[in-house]
Amino acid sequence: MIEVKNLVKNFGNKIVLDGISFKASGEIYGLLGPNGSGKSTLMKILAGVIKPTRGIAMVAGFNVLRNSLDVKRVVGYVPETPILYESLTPSEMFDFVGKIRGIPKYELEERIDSLARAFGISEYMDQFIGTLSFGTKQKVSVILSLIHNPSVLILDEAMNGLDARSARIFRELLFEFRNEDKTVIFSTHVLPLAEIICDRIGVIYGGKIIAEGSVDELKELVHEKNLEDVFLKLTESKEEISEILDALRF
Repeated sequence: MIEVKNLVKNFGNKIVLDGISFKASGEIYGLLGPNGSGKSTLMKILAGVIKPTRGIAMVAGFNVLRNSLDVKRVVGYVPETPILYESLTPSEMFDFVGKIRGIPKYELEERIDSLARAFGISEYMDQFIGTLSFGTKQKVSVILSLIHNPSVLILDEAMNGLDARSARIFRELLFEFRNEDKTVIFSTHVLPLAEIICDRIGVIYGGKIIAEGSVDELKELVHEKNLEDVFLKLTESKEEISEILDALRF
């Protein structure tokens, strides 16, 4: 479960998160927002990577400010850009992280083998990460988020760079994760994907959650028929786009 109350994050004089509040439990909760809206900052706070300025964020019963190590133990996190040791191979990276997380050797080897085959990276396991494509690095990042069987997944644009097969496998794994009453926070700019995956969605804009609900509830709220138009209307972009397109017509 994730519970956030009046969360604020400042970088100097800039307010990035301005009193965010929401709950998510046993579901796939989508975070949608334009670039610069605060999504990645919120994800980093929930993963225990950075500290909030004010407010409360609880992840699986742990306070991210007071119990950041416990949060990191129970969370699987995929950042917006893969953060990997490029001088290691995927095999070495998985072994390193597995040992840090205290996974017994035989369990770790079995999980790594299964996940490497599922995501199609077995042939790259002994190549330096720095030589791999962005998509393969993303698969390594996804596998790292899964190998310790976390109770919460925090996924910041985690589908970026994945081929269709891997994206489908990951999507089905998320559904299984949710069916086990675990919690997923999922951000994406691919709105049709959010419409398929997410049980509920929070739209974040200007550091605030401006709307929240299921896809159908959000459509009804603003009287639109698809999630893309819902998003554009809520973030005041729909009319602006029309004006820009009109100006571009010669």
